[in-house]
Amino acid sequence: MQIHSELKERRDKIRNLMVQKSIDAALITCNVNMIYTCGRVISGYLYLPVRGNGILFIKRPNNITGEQVVSIRKPEQIPALLQERGVAIPETLMLEGDELPYTEYCRLAKVFESSTCVNGTPLIRTARAIKTPIEIRMFEKAAAAHIRAYSQIPSVYRDGMTDLEFSIEIERLMRLEGCLGIFRVFGQSMEIFMGSVLTGSNAEAPSPYDFALGGNGLDPTLPGGANGNFLRSGQSVMVDIGGNFNGYMCDMSRVYSIDKLSDEALRAHQVCLEIQNEVAVLAKPGTLCEDLYNKAIEIVTREGFADKFMGTRQQAGFIGHGIGLQINEAPVLAPRVKQILEPGMVFALEPKIIIPEIGPVGIENSWVVTQEGVRKLTDCPEEIIEL
Repeated sequence: MQIHSELKERRDKIRNLMVQKSIDAALITCNVNMIYTCGRVISGYLYLPVRGNGILFIKRPNNITGEQVVSIRKPEQIPALLQERGVAIPETLMLEGDELPYTEYCRLAKVFESSTCVNGTPLIRTARAIKTPIEIRMFEKAAAAHIRAYSQIPSVYRDGMTDLEFSIEIERLMRLEGCLGIFRVFGQSMEIFMGSVLTGSNAEAPSPYDFALGGNGLDPTLPGGANGNFLRSGQSVMVDIGGNFNGYMCDMSRVYSIDKLSDEALRAHQVCLEIQNEVAVLAKPGTLCEDLYNKAIEIVTREGFADKFMGTRQQAGFIGHGIGLQINEAPVLAPRVKQILEPGMVFALEPKIIIPEIGPVGIENSWVVTQEGVRKLTDCPEEIIEL
C-alpha cells in the first residue's frame, strides 16, 4: 500500500504542474520516468490524464496485471482503447520531447494527430527535483552502502598498481555492497561507466563530457577516467565512483595519496573543504544557486587556486548538481542559475582542485535540502588518506 501512495504522490506532482501549463494528459515511456511514476522499468506507455486514473499500456513484460493495465503490441492501439474506456482524446498531450528519439516522438504525435503535442521533459524533471520522504530514505540507504564500500578502499591497494587496476578493485567493492552498476545520465551526449579514478596528469585531460574533471580514459570511444597510468609516489588519487544501489544516484569523491603529498596539494585540499563548509552554511531554502557558486569562486580566488579550480586546461563551469534517478538533475550550482534551493532537493557538491603532475584534491558529498538548511548524506572521513 505504501508504494501505491508513493507513486500516486509522484504522479500528482506531475499533474499539478500540468494544470499550471493547461496540459490535458501525458504519455510517458522513457525508462527513468517510468521508474519515477510506476516504480520499475516497463516497455510501454503510461497515459496520465490530468484528472482520473492513469492507464498503463504494456508491451513487455507480460506478467503485470491490474484494472488499469492494458496489453498492447504498438502505440497506435492506444487512442481506440482510451475511447473504449470512455476517456476523451486530449486537446494537449505532453510527450518526453528531450528524451525520445525524433522518429519515436513523430510516431507518437501522429498517433494522437488530433492533439497538440508539447515537450514535457522539463516539467517532469521539475517534478523529480523535489524528492519525497521515501526517495530521501532511498538516498540514505544508498549513502550508507556507498560509505561501506569506500571504507574498504585502502585494503585493496597494492604497490605497483595502475589506476585501472585500482578502479577495478573499487568497482568490485561497490558491486559487493549491492551497486547495480548502471550509471544513468540525462542527455544523449553524456556517457560514463561506474565513475572515475584519476591520478597525476591524467586528471588534467579535457573531456567532451560535462564532468567536473575529465581524464583520457582507455580509448577515444569513452574518453574519461582512468587511462592505465601507474600510481606513483607523491601523487594523489581521486575516487569518484557513482553509488547506484537502488536506482537513486548517490555521489561521493574521496582523495587518497601514494606516500606523502606536497604542501601545496595538502593546502589546496583544505581550501576545498573550506568551500564545502562555507557553501553548506549558505545553502538553505530560498538561496540562489548562483550565490553558492560565487561563494566558491570567492574563496578559491582569495586562496590563489582559481586557475586550478575544477580543472586546469579545461575548467568545469559548476560546483554541484542535482542527483536522483539520474546523476545530473536539477538544481545546478553554476553562475547565472537563478533557481532557488527548495526543501526536498538533493544535490552533490564537488569543489575540486588539480595540482599539475600531482593530481586532483578536493571533496564531493551528497546533500539534502531541509527546512532549515542542508544535511550531508555521505558523512564519512574527508581528509586525504595515505595508501
